[in-house]
Amino acid sequence: MEGQIEVVKCSLLGSVLSNLLLVLGTSLFCGGVVNLGSDQPYDRTQADVSTGLLILGVLCQSLPLMLRYAVGAGEHSVAAATTVLDLSRACSVVMLLAYVAYLFFQLKTHAQLFEPQEVDDGCEAEEDEQAVIGFASGLFWLAFNTVLIAILSEYVVGTIEPTSKSWGLSVSFISIILLPIVGNAAEHAGAIIFALKNKLDITLGVALGSATQISMFVVPLSVIVAWIAGIQMDLDFKLIETGSLFVSVIVTAFTLQDGSSHYLKGILLLLCYIVIGACFFVTRQPASNNNGAGLSLPTGTLSAQAA
Repeated sequence: MEGQIEVVKCSLLGSVLSNLLLVLGTSLFCGGVVNLGSDQPYDRTQADVSTGLLILGVLCQSLPLMLRYAVGAGEHSVAAATTVLDLSRACSVVMLLAYVAYLFFQLKTHAQLFEPQEVDDGCEAEEDEQAVIGFASGLFWLAFNTVLIAILSEYVVGTIEPTSKSWGLSVSFISIILLPIVGNAAEHAGAIIFALKNKLDITLGVALGSATQISMFVVPLSVIVAWIAGIQMDLDFKLIETGSLFVSVIVTAFTLQDGSSHYLKGILLLLCYIVIGACFFVTRQPASNNNGAGLSLPTGTLSAQAA
């Protein structure tokens, strides 16, 4: 299959935007409406760590774009493309190192900071929830779904451009808006359920954790794997895409800075997502296929981190 780097990059970007604005926004809105009469606290530490990593990811994805304009060469200049590609690979290594440090921080040295808060709503404590399936069963279904989604992703990538032509929609709108909505359906449902139960720490873990994982792990890993495979994939997500990601991260960071939530925060995030979606809807830019072959849509984009 011919490499479709732009589709891959747009799908990854759309998954981050969907988690930050659509999933988190819907969860905060539904949780705020259902829990109008009670406090909705959450631990700011988790939100601060995730948004800090997301800002680092935006910086690493913005530098190749700014470098391309700074060198004064055209977008299709060989020298500019080589420079941007080298910087993208260096930034990808830094992003992977930052993600490894984040995992060590979360799982080893400061694991207690990421434990959900207990919200006292005046009711008796609920009994401990029992696991539906065991570890072996969960591992089996995770592997099965991963293989299934990997096969489906091959089909999806091959049908995006024909769908764009037949529906009259831009490839960017399908890849950034429509595809992540379907791919993040499981996360979306889970985040809303926990928000309805006033367990916002788990909701933030689902939404922000997934956005951080894609931005700081899946994106740079895709660049490194493409590098090994001899495919020229960089971190230049183009101007509108990078600007949308930057604004989304900033809006999310400011929304979560006070440690409590209400339904208006969810509405603001959803409205931001609608505006960004409208921007890509009116865009009629054709997809630009980069050189390379054999690079399919990363499984994490559609699986929505089922783990």
